[in-house]
Amino acid sequence: MSLRHIHIRKRKSRGLEPYPAKSFWLRALDRVVLLAGVVGPIATIPQIINIYSTHSAGNVSALTFGVYAFFNIFWILYGLAHKEFPIVLTFCLWLVVNTIVALGALTYGG
Repeated sequence: MSLRHIHIRKRKSRGLEPYPAKSFWLRALDRVVLLAGVVGPIATIPQIINIYSTHSAGNVSALTFGVYAFFNIFWILYGLAHKEFPIVLTFCLWLVVNTIVALGALTYGG
């Protein structure tokens, strides 16, 4: 018996959908959510470039982005505990970009 089958059986016993889902629409939603989880943090890259290229972060709150980064850790732990790759990937990416923005705001904030 493979680990994949054990994972599916556990999901069924808890009333969860199997992964990958059997329904076309749920599989499509899984892909869209994964894409959104990757594109969201990528959308923060222009902010990072702006902070580090201009050496200015006067209107960026280091506290806000630091708190975001801190809470991303709990989401990563949650995703790991539940073996949910999209959650782990998304919040690892968010942790990286939020930390970079927070450090830039601390370094170049006005």
